[in-house]
Amino acid sequence: MFNAFEVRIKRLPGNEDIPLPQKMSQLASGFDLYAAVTEPVTLEPGARALIPTGFALAMPDELEAQIRPRSGLAFKHGITSLNSPGTIDADYRGEVKVLLINHGQEPFIIERKERIAQMVFQLVPQIRLTEVEELDDTVRGAGGFGHTGTK
Repeated sequence: MFNAFEVRIKRLPGNEDIPLPQKMSQLASGFDLYAAVTEPVTLEPGARALIPTGFALAMPDELEAQIRPRSGLAFKHGITSLNSPGTIDADYRGEVKVLLINHGQEPFIIERKERIAQMVFQLVPQIRLTEVEELDDTVRGAGGFGHTGTK
C-alpha cells in the first residue's frame, strides 16, 4: 500500500454547478478538470485561451499538481494544453486555470462543465544544487538533440 496525501479543494463562488476534479476510472492517474467559463469560448485554429476551472487547491509541500492534455480532445479536435505539463506549486492558492490551444483545422467551442484537461499529482524531491568546477565524464558527453539516434 502507498501513502495517501490530503489535498484540500475549495470551490470558488459562482461555480457550485461545476463538478470537482474526478477520476473517470478506478486506476486513472489523472483527475478530469471541467471548464468554469461563464459563456462559451470559441477557440479558433491556432488560438489559445486561459480557461478557469472554478476551484483552488492546498496540497502538502512535497506535492505538485501537473495539468496535462486530455487525449480525446487532442486526437479528435487538436485541442491540447500549452506549457504541458503545467505546474501548480504547493504554495499557490489561486484558481487553477488551463491554457488551451487549438491545433486543429476547425473552431472548437468550450462549453461550461466540459472536460478540458487532467490533473496528476506528483512527488517533488528536495534537491540541493552544488556548483562544481568539472562534471564526471560519460560516454554520451555533451551530445544533445538527436545525438543518440540516426533519425
